[in-house]
Formats: sequence, C-alpha cells, structure tokens
Amino acid sequence: MSLLELARLLAGRGYSERVASAYVEVVTFASADEIVAMLEVMLEEDWIGLPVWARNLAFRLACLQRPEDVELLRVAANDLHAFGPDWDAVAGELHRRADRLEAGQEESLP
Repeated sequence: MSLLELARLLAGRGYSERVASAYVEVVTFASADEIVAMLEVMLEEDWIGLPVWARNLAFRLACLQRPEDVELLRVAANDLHAFGPDWDAVAGELHRRADRLEAGQEESLP
C-alpha cells in the first residue's frame, strides 16, 4: 500500500493499529518527495484529517531529509503551531532556521 493510501486510511474510518503500524513503516523509509507529496494531498483533501502524530512524524522525516528546504521548514513550523502549544518551541526554531537559511547566515550541510 502506498503512503498516500495509508494516510487516507488513518484520516478516515480505516484507522487501526495495523494501519498505523504500516504507515510508520512506509513513512520511515519514504523519500522526502513522497512524504511532501502525501502531505500536500492530505492537507488539501482534509486539513485536519491526518492524526497529529502521523503528520508530525511525516514532517519530521521530510525535514531531516531536506534540512535546507526553507519552504518545507516553514510549512512544518506552521503545522506545528496549528496543533500546539506543545510544539511551539520546535516550530519557532524551524522558523528561525528557515530565516537564517534564507538570509544566507547558516552554512549548507555537506
């Protein structure tokens, strides 16, 4: 099953521990492109449908794969703010990192 299909199940009536486990396994090994594409579709289809833990995991893994993607960092930070305040400090750091990268004040990773 694809990452998008699993995400749709998590967001709908197909949620189960088995689906959640499969989602974790698939998202863990997905490329940043796959993760971002899934998030874009899910957020457009049903902004609040994907469980917070599933979206946080997806954004975290995508940001780890693309640590210099300013747009992704900002989208992830905004998403965290929407479901805070538990993650406000993390969201703030993502925004600051994006600002530093955009200003050229942070060195690129090798």
